[in-house]
Amino acid sequence: MTSEARSPSTKPYNGPVGGWGSAKSVVEITLREHVPFKGPKLLSTQNKPEGYMCVSCAWAKPARPHPLEFCENGAKATAWEITSRRADPAFFSKHTLSELELWSDHDLEEQGRLTHPLRWDATSDKYVPVPWTEAFNEIGQELRGLDPHQVDLYTSGRASLETSYMYQLFARMYGSNNLPDSSNMCHESSSVALPESIGASVGTAILSDFENTDCIFYIAQNVGTSSPRLLHDLQDAVNRGVKIVTLNLLRERGLERFVNPQSPVQMLTGKETRISSEYYQVNNGGDIAALFGVCKALIEADDALKASGNSRVAGQDGEPKDPDNAAMVAFAASIASADKKHVLDHDFIEQHTAGFEEFAQAARAHRWDELERVSGLSRDQMMEAAATYARSDAVMMVYGMGLTQHLMGVQNVHMVCNLALLRGNIGKPGANICAVRGHSNVQGQRTVGITEKPGLAPLDKLSELYGFEPPRWTGRSTVETCEAIMNGQSRAFVGLGGNFLRAVPDTTAMEEGWRKLRLSVQIATKLNRSHVVHGQVAYLLPCRGRIELDEQATGPQAVSMESSIAHFHGSRGKAKPASAELLSEPAIIAGIAKATLGETKVPWDAWVGNYAEIRDAIERTYPETFKDFNKRLFRPGGFARPLPARERKWVTQSGKANFITPERLFPEFSTSVRTDVLHLATLRSNDQFNTTIYGYSDRFRGIEGTRRIVFMNEKDIARLGFAAGETVDVTTAIDDNNVRKVTGLRIVPYNIPKGCCAAYYPETNPLFPLAHHDPKSKTPSYKLLPVRISRPNPTPDG
Repeated sequence: MTSEARSPSTKPYNGPVGGWGSAKSVVEITLREHVPFKGPKLLSTQNKPEGYMCVSCAWAKPARPHPLEFCENGAKATAWEITSRRADPAFFSKHTLSELELWSDHDLEEQGRLTHPLRWDATSDKYVPVPWTEAFNEIGQELRGLDPHQVDLYTSGRASLETSYMYQLFARMYGSNNLPDSSNMCHESSSVALPESIGASVGTAILSDFENTDCIFYIAQNVGTSSPRLLHDLQDAVNRGVKIVTLNLLRERGLERFVNPQSPVQMLTGKETRISSEYYQVNNGGDIAALFGVCKALIEADDALKASGNSRVAGQDGEPKDPDNAAMVAFAASIASADKKHVLDHDFIEQHTAGFEEFAQAARAHRWDELERVSGLSRDQMMEAAATYARSDAVMMVYGMGLTQHLMGVQNVHMVCNLALLRGNIGKPGANICAVRGHSNVQGQRTVGITEKPGLAPLDKLSELYGFEPPRWTGRSTVETCEAIMNGQSRAFVGLGGNFLRAVPDTTAMEEGWRKLRLSVQIATKLNRSHVVHGQVAYLLPCRGRIELDEQATGPQAVSMESSIAHFHGSRGKAKPASAELLSEPAIIAGIAKATLGETKVPWDAWVGNYAEIRDAIERTYPETFKDFNKRLFRPGGFARPLPARERKWVTQSGKANFITPERLFPEFSTSVRTDVLHLATLRSNDQFNTTIYGYSDRFRGIEGTRRIVFMNEKDIARLGFAAGETVDVTTAIDDNNVRKVTGLRIVPYNIPKGCCAAYYPETNPLFPLAHHDPKSKTPSYKLLPVRISRPNPTPDG
């Protein structure tokens, strides 16, 4: 069964992001999910004080919200969750899991909310209802029979701080540090690079920085699809005259033009806000070269300014004129400080940083022709970006997964920090680093202990509070969990949300290993691929969603999460639960923990009855981060996580912020250099969030009715002998003796640099080898993979 059977169409989209298209899309999704009255009522409270936090992206909940504090994708996420459709026992009685394996991701989730706890019955190959107590006892019995090293406990980015804290505590009391999570697959490169560069594991920006900045460098993040509410902050900045310099692979409409659906003037007149003042399309994998070019221009301009007082420039005293040097001196003078003595912030560099000279020497040594070839930008473009940067006193660096999901993702983030440090653009109003996170609490779950790295968890404190000895061995990241599943070392997988099988690389091999698991347990709101492919013993446990009223022993409960700007926010569900049989996530974790561990010092039942007690426990564990947690839970705008780097205090080995020089400009692939190899990046459409597919429309790219697309440069299409609209196969071009292929993709000409192509995630995940990741962060390189395009092999009789 698939909704993609209809005839697809492609045509250029000439409109803006937002506007009537977004308004129409919101109406359409509420009608399709049969919530035309319930949906708008709930949306009026989304991201509002005392309301619920959006279940999709992690952008902040402002202290002074807009009348409607949701975006098109946020409305889709809400309607998708409060749908009137139900995947109940009657549904599962009609379908075997073998049959459901043939369904598309969209159609599995479109069946609606799960209503009852389910256990796989091997005889009928169906999910059948099971009482909660029985499910917990059987799961506990299975877990007790396994070595904790063999068990992986995964967390998606939606679980609240309260649930995540309970989950990591259960895992460690059970004896496992195998706590892979969705952060491993998205911003782990930030979590590794930022501590090395500035001593903070997250970005330092806050919302007020957007009000005080003079310039924003917007790098490798598609705001129109991934975090549309951020467009309000960008629009306000543009209206104040702020320059937005964008470096991105594709021409994304959200970074070009925006019509605010909440502005009557813009909606009625069609007046658009131009977002990017400068837009530079960088080659796939060319970010380090592009940023090095900007840094080189700044450093050499500063050098020229210093030397100009003693040098004979422009033919003085009869000496031959050096045009290049003269041009650099003129450029330096045009961008220098008011006293014309410097381009860089030497006081900041001297007082607050280490490693500058090594980095500056590397920047000087890179040839302009080399930087141009790798980045895809001209020298003039890189110098233009440098000039805009230098003429601004407070500059923000905003970036996303287009930088982190790379073989050199950690070094990409180092380069963002290097650029910021050159002019002291960290730790002052309007000048900070903003790492735009994906899922709504993916950052927060790490803050409360969801980590495979024992050095990042307060193990001694947990031992003191709960009277047990936590495991001290290093657990498995997501990539390592996949390896363990493939080779049989992992025997059980417990999933707290998400669609793990669709999110990870090497999909075909992963599904083969997944079927060999002894136990698979999934806590979820809707049906997905990770549920219909299963272990030998399988349970599907439905939970209440964040939007739903969570009534416990002491009354309605609130939960909390951390936003992209490291602020903590409270959230209260408002909707009636989809089924009386649903339990909350904390109740499910407590049920499994009690059945597995027996008697402990943890008051599981009391925590389930009153989530404020969980927050008190979090505060006892992290007293500095969560001081007065319950008192500040619903503070307007949230309350900030302490970050010393915001105050120019550097918690690094050097005691300073570090310039860290990348090893090279571009990754070294284990493949021969061939002209038919393109560099593939995966994309999300504006009709999806992560692995959740709301529909088959990508309005901003002109795609309707399909996701089987490969975007290519027109010159590459002609050079390789193809035609627009032709159906082709895409094959991984890394020589690892394992053919990985995705078939039946339609070529769409698109504004993408030559030598690059793009296709949708997760449909092209089977192309990515598990070993294709950043060596330090182990983040899969979903944004850079060498591939070849070919025509399908003819059938034997064709």
